[in-house]
Amino acid sequence: MNIINDIKPVTYLKSKAADLLNQINETHRPVIITQNGEPRAVLQDPESYENMRNAIGILKLISQGEADIRCGRTKRQERVFKEIEDSLNESLNE
Repeated sequence: MNIINDIKPVTYLKSKAADLLNQINETHRPVIITQNGEPRAVLQDPESYENMRNAIGILKLISQGEADIRCGRTKRQERVFKEIEDSLNESLNE
């Protein structure tokens, strides 16, 4: 990836929005928009954005799981299945 090609000033966005959107959707690479030489925004195609959000969600779940393990908030698999089985049996008997 050549990030230099993916940095554009806000004036470029204003004058070539359609071209920029085509580039983003074809390459699936985000484009950094600058204002006064400072990065101000990132434009990204919807599919890549959704994939990124999903990946972040998975990483968050992994992190929470690791924290649970460190704090001893775990149950043995057999116990979990037994609790589910008992709950289902209770529901059937009502």
